[in-house]
Amino acid sequence: MSEQTCVIFAAGEYYGDPIDVPDGSFVIAADGGLDHTRALGVRADVVIGDFDSLHGIRPTDTEHTIALPSEKDDPDLLSALKVGWSHGCRTFHIYGALGGRIDHTISGIQLMTLLAHHGGIGFLHGDGTVVTAICDGALSFPAADLAPGRMVSVFSHSDVSRGVNEPGLKYELTDGTLSNDVVQGVSNEFRPGVPAEINVHDGTLIVTFPVEAPTPAVARYREFGGDLGALDTHVSPILVK
Repeated sequence: MSEQTCVIFAAGEYYGDPIDVPDGSFVIAADGGLDHTRALGVRADVVIGDFDSLHGIRPTDTEHTIALPSEKDDPDLLSALKVGWSHGCRTFHIYGALGGRIDHTISGIQLMTLLAHHGGIGFLHGDGTVVTAICDGALSFPAADLAPGRMVSVFSHSDVSRGVNEPGLKYELTDGTLSNDVVQGVSNEFRPGVPAEINVHDGTLIVTFPVEAPTPAVARYREFGGDLGALDTHVSPILVK
């Protein structure tokens, strides 16, 4: 399988930020995300969801549609990620998964760490910001000139993240240790014309950066395995009837 890029349109907020669908991308509309692909004139390769957030006409193309029950365990975004992963994709760009319901935003951030733990990379785009996660690896940003006050922030998702380095940022952490109950990496900045890197040698980081920053190259310090699990199309077994 080739490692295609997967672009997912979710049902959350869209802020007028630029949307990039690289040529040859595998495109998934997750539930109400289909409203947005239709509005943008983007053809979805797969449509998936319980369609509780879809405002337009429910799709009838059963070959490219995966209908899910509303009373399920996996959120629509996780189901979309599983479909993209099984297609061979390891890089994911997700639109419409930030803003709106805070629980959906937190869920989306957690799913970025799930991708990172299996050697994938996901980018949540919304409101001028990109959110991603990296586990035992590095994000390398080419040099750029961003407007003052456009922040890059780093948080530990794991209990403790060790060997954290931030060369090229305004505040350069070297071989640092971050924890998930102390905020130490918020409101940093890229330096004008200076390439930057955010890396961690033992742990998982959540990183936020401006949407106009160059997309970082990803390096990993060890081999990752496994997958995201099988697509679950059943009603939750723990549902109280």
